[in-house]
Amino acid sequence: MSLYEASFRLKHECPYREISRRYPDLTIREWYLSDCQVLEITSAEAPTDDLLEEIDEIGTVLHESIDDSGLHVVTQSCLCSLEGSILERFEAHNCLYQPPTIHRQGWEHYTVIAFDEDDVRALFQDLEGDRDIELLSKTAISEQHIPHSMLAPVDRLFEDLTDRQLAALQLALENGYYEQPRQTSLRELASQTSVARSTFEEHLRKAENKLMANAGTYLRLVTSESGEDPLGTGRTEAPEQRAD
Repeated sequence: MSLYEASFRLKHECPYREISRRYPDLTIREWYLSDCQVLEITSAEAPTDDLLEEIDEIGTVLHESIDDSGLHVVTQSCLCSLEGSILERFEAHNCLYQPPTIHRQGWEHYTVIAFDEDDVRALFQDLEGDRDIELLSKTAISEQHIPHSMLAPVDRLFEDLTDRQLAALQLALENGYYEQPRQTSLRELASQTSVARSTFEEHLRKAENKLMANAGTYLRLVTSESGEDPLGTGRTEAPEQRAD
């Protein structure tokens, strides 16, 4: 059975698209969560004060860096009600939305997966009724090549993590705890908080365990497509012992 991956761009009244129109070097990638949006904003050019002020007004800045490589900002905001209905139109035409939405140079870019070519055609005809829209590509794909991003929505990966567990995970990540070699220790991380080292470690370990448990289902789906055994876990003979 063949599926179809369709990419298109459109113009609609959305504040992020408008910002990208006024700042043509800017790229905004938008992910939808259950009750908010996460935006990654990048530009190879040094940002102006006006642009930084507009970004601050979008929502809560989670990360910001400005260096020789340009601008990189991650921010969280409330759902954009002006364009929320487009996801419902995807569903109405049996099309699966593939995040993120990309806003660049005044256009919103979308990718969807459809189970029938007629569904793609019907969706396009529906959207062009009230939007400027251009179809960029339509490709037949096999079921084995469905993008893995369909399998693991971001909000499901972080399901059941408490606010303190998420905060502990974010603090560890931003301070290089997961780099090789590690850039910090549990003691140093805990010293930046108001909780004891043992309490901080408990929050972090529970966050790691829940994250891996949530990702486990998707990991099995991804690896099940390949019959390879790169680590040799199926070997029956015992590994050779090194002589003293």
